[in-house]
Amino acid sequence: MVSTDTFLDFFIETREHTEAICKPLEIEDYVVQPIIDVSPPKWHLGHTTWFFEEFILKSYDPSYQIFDEDFSFVFNSYYETVGKRVVRADRGNLSRPSVKKVYEYRDYVTKAMIKLLESDTNATLLEVLEIGIHHEKQHQELLLTDIKYILGNNPLLPKYSDTFIEYTADKDEQRWLHMKEGIYKIGHNSTDFCFDNELGRHKVYLHDYQISNRLVTNAEYIDFIKEDGYKRFDLWHAAGWDWVQQNNVNSPLYWHEIDGKWHYYSLNGLTEIDLNAPVTHISFFEAFAYAQFKDCRLPTEFEWEAAQHLFTWGQRWEWTESAYLPYPNYKKVDGALGEYNGKFMVNQKVLRGSSVATPNKHARHTYRNFFQTDLKWQFTGIRLAK
Repeated sequence: MVSTDTFLDFFIETREHTEAICKPLEIEDYVVQPIIDVSPPKWHLGHTTWFFEEFILKSYDPSYQIFDEDFSFVFNSYYETVGKRVVRADRGNLSRPSVKKVYEYRDYVTKAMIKLLESDTNATLLEVLEIGIHHEKQHQELLLTDIKYILGNNPLLPKYSDTFIEYTADKDEQRWLHMKEGIYKIGHNSTDFCFDNELGRHKVYLHDYQISNRLVTNAEYIDFIKEDGYKRFDLWHAAGWDWVQQNNVNSPLYWHEIDGKWHYYSLNGLTEIDLNAPVTHISFFEAFAYAQFKDCRLPTEFEWEAAQHLFTWGQRWEWTESAYLPYPNYKKVDGALGEYNGKFMVNQKVLRGSSVATPNKHARHTYRNFFQTDLKWQFTGIRLAK
């Protein structure tokens, strides 16, 4: 178990980083919700604060006074056990509480947490605290990607930052890494933190396979576009082809063709595409179709984990062919925290690795991210296998 002092420092560092992410925003940016999948920055600030109030302060600090009785209704996300909540699609309608009030809420709860942690070394409390810290780190990544969607759908395409680096060219030549058939151990196996969906370490049998040493680049993906990849039904799942037709999809998210040249919107503003950078903001449907175009496939999450020590990862969340399902002997914990992962294990695909938006001390090779097959607002990319 990590010491209380270490946890306290980790908690404070995490709370400060969330607010640093929001620092470049204008006050008007805090409330916008262009689509249901994107939550307003103000809501993220409140929700991550509510988590500590609801699951720690209310349970472990008898002297704690709730900041505002309405905030559980406003900032609960999907915890049925805790009570009613604002419908997800309506988060952008919350002009009140004000941004100022939400920051007051954060300060109030943070100070109460620090006071509690300076006096209580309860091991169970620290376990929930660690979950809460990593929960906030998940929302730090969502904050960045949601901010990008908010600004990237503003007709002026405003710049968020001059310093955040989204696109780093990959100078490695593409080559295939050969993995031998055999039995491999999968799942978390250390005393470091993990979410419950990483547990249930188990053995899998893998046939001989090859996996690319690097991600698919923008230049390679442009070849797919030029070769009518979005017009060839034979490359797509039936659901994917319907999605392309119904939504007129013809490129990754944030791409704009200007005077015959491809540009993309990044948090630094609109720029010409770096051809050697890994393609991003790709749905599973698109990743699958591109793999078909190259006479390849996507790796399973088990193939990815077995081979990950042989290649560099961390720029993009990498789509896998694996459905998001429980590992053997997986068991949801009792109570509200049991709703954290298990109830989402249906109709989603697993992504592995991490991305440029993943905060420090949060990535690990057993991490199992998951999204629906049509979503592309996260920093998602493609690694091929065969």
